Amino acid sequence: MEPSAPPGAVRALRARVLREAAVVVLLTAAFGVASVHWDLPAHLGGPVDDVVLVLAFSHLLMMVFGKRRSDELKAEAVNRREAEQQLRYRAQHDALTGLLNRAALAEAAERAVEEACAGGPSVAVLLLDLDRFKEVNDTLGHHVGDDLLRAVAHRLAGELREGTVLARLGGDEFVVLLRGCDAPGAEEVAQRAVRALRRPFPVDGLLLEVDGSCGVAVGGGTAADLLRHADVAMYAAKADHLGVAVYRPALDADAPDQLRTFGELRRAIRDGELRVHYQPRVSVADGRVTGVEALVRWEHPERGLVPPAEFIPLAEQTGLIRPLTDAVLDQALTAGRRWRDAGLELTVGVNLSARSLLDTGLADRVAELLLAHALPATALELEITESAAMKDPGRALEVLHRLRDLGVELSVDDYGTGHASLAYLTRLPVGTLKIDRSFVQTMELDAADRTIVRSTVDLAHSLGLQVVAEGVETRATWEELARLGCDSAQGYWLARPMPDADVPDAVAELHRRLAAPHVV
Repeated sequence: MEPSAPPGAVRALRARVLREAAVVVLLTAAFGVASVHWDLPAHLGGPVDDVVLVLAFSHLLMMVFGKRRSDELKAEAVNRREAEQQLRYRAQHDALTGLLNRAALAEAAERAVEEACAGGPSVAVLLLDLDRFKEVNDTLGHHVGDDLLRAVAHRLAGELREGTVLARLGGDEFVVLLRGCDAPGAEEVAQRAVRALRRPFPVDGLLLEVDGSCGVAVGGGTAADLLRHADVAMYAAKADHLGVAVYRPALDADAPDQLRTFGELRRAIRDGELRVHYQPRVSVADGRVTGVEALVRWEHPERGLVPPAEFIPLAEQTGLIRPLTDAVLDQALTAGRRWRDAGLELTVGVNLSARSLLDTGLADRVAELLLAHALPATALELEITESAAMKDPGRALEVLHRLRDLGVELSVDDYGTGHASLAYLTRLPVGTLKIDRSFVQTMELDAADRTIVRSTVDLAHSLGLQVVAEGVETRATWEELARLGCDSAQGYWLARPMPDADVPDAVAELHRRLAAPHVV
């Protein structure tokens, strides 16, 4: 439907035409009076020419005014066409980067799928998501983030062959639509795009380094299915730090359940449904409780207690791990402040996920939380797993050094279950090593596990590290750890995880029980 002129414009045009007609009438009348006064027809050949002369002059005036109006109408038509073209462009393109927007991409994808179904070239969709883009906005400002997105769009466009559809869905997500490309070819394009993202971007006088995760979906289903499959593959690539992942049905076999759980977990973080319980850590030498480990619990209003193994990986995959970690830190430090106010100084240990070790803004948020709760940095211990540290050693080292510079205690959790050597882990700025419970629980019966525990204790001590044994479930294990020279221990024989309000009484009970001579 052609857009109609606004009522104001119509009224203005009508008024202008009436004014010009009035001018023509007045000028024609004036010319007629002059013609009679000076007897112009007599000079031109007779009375009959009086009328001809007046009509000719009137026609001349109408031609002059008509020509001007014609030029104005032509200019208005050109302006309208340009305005319509600009409106169509804005409706189909992203205002920031100039790439196609979500609506235009959907149309292009639907056309491509229809052509493929009719025997045309196959279709592949690549969904690219920038890693750590939020950190750029948070630390450098949104104007730098916008410049970075424009630079990313320009670089991606330069990496793609002519005719390839490139769009920005919004935020830091970009989509590439490929035609006539099979899965290996699409994966190769995706790898090239991710490599392009890893080259530094000169923005606002800085060299910014970002990374990306890309999901690939090839053929099958509707355009909406392709986009959803690429989205699922992208999150799989992000969760496993693969860079690129190709969609396969197994990736989203539980997608409806995961989608529901994602929404519920986001609400749980927002509404405070997460609960943190605390398990005491006890010095083996004197039986004193030196700290607690914070363990998050999700009290679902309908499903009851949801185990961390079910929602922590989902949080990492969907980007909820950052607000979840912040919520746990806030609760743990709140409890630590309360205990200190009651005269009980305990170090609170909080587990960091693999994604948290890639979060360069973590140290700043930890510093803000410590300040908000008026706690020294030594009141907090952050625990990492060796497998998490191995996923991106360079970035993990950067994040850990920033945390250590704050004065926060750092420890390696579940040692022995990953693939890193103790010599490698000493390159990290950690002060404590926690032996995984799988070795401690069986050391009474398995000589090999006992040897592993003893060797780990000896080697860690020689490297200046403290050692904590997890999974102490019997008095015999406790006594054996004392003989091996282990520094601290935790486990069900000592105390189970408990709400923060129960910690002071549990600490007093442990001090009373472990002070008995027959315990050690």
